[in-house]
Amino acid sequence: MRYLLLLSVLFYFSACQQDQTKVVEIPELLDRSEKLQYSVEWSETRNKYADLKYKLKQNPENIEAKLQLCNLYITEARITGEHGHYYPAALAMTESVLNNKTLKKDDQFLALSFKASVQLSLHDFKNALVTAQKAVELNPHNAQIYGSLVDAYVELGNYDAAVEYADKMVSIRPDLRSYSRISYLREIHGMIDESIEAMKMAVEAGSPGSEEKSWAALQLAQLCFRYDKVREAESILNQILTEREDYPFAIGALAEINMKEKNYEEAERRLIEACQIIPEVSFCVNLAEIYKIQNRQKELDSILLVIKEMLNDDIAHGHNMSLEYSELFLNFYSDPTKAMEYIKKDLEMRPNNIDINLLLAKIYALSKDKEKAEFAIEKAMATNSKNPEFYEIKNELKAL
Repeated sequence: MRYLLLLSVLFYFSACQQDQTKVVEIPELLDRSEKLQYSVEWSETRNKYADLKYKLKQNPENIEAKLQLCNLYITEARITGEHGHYYPAALAMTESVLNNKTLKKDDQFLALSFKASVQLSLHDFKNALVTAQKAVELNPHNAQIYGSLVDAYVELGNYDAAVEYADKMVSIRPDLRSYSRISYLREIHGMIDESIEAMKMAVEAGSPGSEEKSWAALQLAQLCFRYDKVREAESILNQILTEREDYPFAIGALAEINMKEKNYEEAERRLIEACQIIPEVSFCVNLAEIYKIQNRQKELDSILLVIKEMLNDDIAHGHNMSLEYSELFLNFYSDPTKAMEYIKKDLEMRPNNIDINLLLAKIYALSKDKEKAEFAIEKAMATNSKNPEFYEIKNELKAL
């Protein structure tokens, strides 16, 4: 798999000994896997990269080219799953822009916006919030930067602030990005039908066949799946694949439906297919779940090694994966002590976050500490979420 071949990104300026002209080393554009090489999109991406690279070779201080290249790296990270290469590349570009002493206000705003987005992707939520707040001070009329504030506040567990900024965002620009955030906030406040409605609006606002629309449709399908609208979810996922063939996350989500229906053979086939398209750890985790259910210990041991290697690679490139490691030790090694050890970092950073408290409840439940588990699950349900997983934990605790 390609993630084994990831190299650290170096980005620097050095003085040329002969003519003192500054030279910039530009992180490369990785070749996409064959199934992600959508003809027009991939061709346009390569052409744009070549054009931006040429501009920076001609003028290493071309701020516009650097910002466009940063955006390209962020987009490629989403599409290809090559986070270890593209997120450091994007951060390097933003830092190069922000270090410019004559930077214009608008360019500074864009650089900070991109930086906040990458920090969120790396689960560096506190710093992402600080970065987004700096950007808002420069331009309080841009909807997208409020999206970063919403995401940061959600992850940090400040849901009242997240609602406030989501309202601000959608009032400025009602589009796919704002509708999708409204949808998530409605879901965690127990407004399931309203959440689905908002996500449908997000999908309708997207361009057919775009990665962005496919992502929104995926969220809609997962919403339906969580709340027992399985056939509707399946229909949405199949529609995604007619518009964006081989979209790996849709394939992976269809595998989850197969798993729910105990069709493990088809689920495994789909997950392997998705893994061959992008190096996404969640696909491997679901494969591990299948092997665990079927008592296929040899395959389970093998995939767990792959998962650890993927997580370690992400960590080496600045990605906070403590939550994922905690879930790994809880779900596959039944080791609540180790799981607690890993979750502490996130617990200190975001003690009121729903997902953190849900995991905490599971850890305490496995440790047979009913009192602490009940406290954690009540904290996780403070927003009146109706997520079925919360009720499953509550029912388990009744038996302790």
